[in-house]
Amino acid sequence: MADYKKDLTGLTDEEYEVTQHAATERAFTGKYDDFYKKGIYVDVTSGEPLFSSAKKYDAGCGWPSFSEPIAKLKEHRDTSLGMERTELTSKSADSHLGHVFTDGPEELGGLRYCINSASLKFVPYEEMDEKGYSDYKKYVEDGDAE
Repeated sequence: MADYKKDLTGLTDEEYEVTQHAATERAFTGKYDDFYKKGIYVDVTSGEPLFSSAKKYDAGCGWPSFSEPIAKLKEHRDTSLGMERTELTSKSADSHLGHVFTDGPEELGGLRYCINSASLKFVPYEEMDEKGYSDYKKYVEDGDAE
């Protein structure tokens, strides 16, 4: 397993605020909300693999939604905004990603990983080998996570 290190150089202001200060992009404004190409989504700060396009679905909520991550993410209790939620951060870089909810489609496991586009970078399937993600192609091809 690769060692993914946080690198904040080159982040946009929005990417920085979302990943480092738990900001949230406005609904329906993120570049990956209505985006369905084949590949994987990685942490914008570290390149750590997070989600497969095979597990992405349209939840209609305005943010990219996935039924499960490629590998385990960190979960934190979040009581901000007067509600109880489960915040998600990447395992290696500890970047804020979004939240997980239990209102996802039952046939996909019942979870909705609601993620900010600003916390993600997309790696197209055809570029995964050259970018060092060959081991993750199986998650795009068959969709099964670890």
